[in-house]
Amino acid sequence: MIGAFFTLDTLIGLALGYLLGSIPFGLLLTRAAGLGDIRSIGSGNIGATNVLRTGNKKVAAATLLLDALKGAAAVIIALMVIFSPFAALTAGLGAVLGHCFPVWLKFKGGKGVATTLGVLFALSWPFGVIACLLWLLFAVLFRISSLSALLALATTALLAWLAAAAVLGRLAMAFSPVPFAIIVTLIVALVMAMHHQNIGRLLAGTEPRIGAKK
Repeated sequence: MIGAFFTLDTLIGLALGYLLGSIPFGLLLTRAAGLGDIRSIGSGNIGATNVLRTGNKKVAAATLLLDALKGAAAVIIALMVIFSPFAALTAGLGAVLGHCFPVWLKFKGGKGVATTLGVLFALSWPFGVIACLLWLLFAVLFRISSLSALLALATTALLAWLAAAAVLGRLAMAFSPVPFAIIVTLIVALVMAMHHQNIGRLLAGTEPRIGAKK
């Protein structure tokens, strides 16, 4: 089964996903809105959370939406063009890789949460809904955005493996459940790695809470 990920189709899917994922919407939108270079603001990454630090909520919301859509588009286009579910899975992984390490920006991008959500919705919409609801739940409980996202995605990966073990029925029925769980786990591991600074602050008790003034 693992060998199915190492075919020409899946490599094309990975490359397609990477190219779509590497479109730096945060940078493009902030420049178009006259907000300067987002890489010189806050954390310096190109994601919606950092765009919000410009004070422009509309641009931040647009960045969030487009970052999610490019992840979903990578999966859908791979399915429509390559006709391979394995290529669609690797396209999803490629989209998150592209967002985190865009070749156009010297491989310095965002942290991948929004793009991951878009990928999840396209691969299996119940998992996308579950991930979003979990994020909201953890956000209410802990009031820390990064912690909420990490817990939501980690739980989603666990649920993917439960689905693969048939504990949750056919939530991932559009794709073979074990390959689906493998890709989701790889994506979640990547997103967690991109949050290493946030994790350090969480352990130190210095990660800011939602709505807290800096």
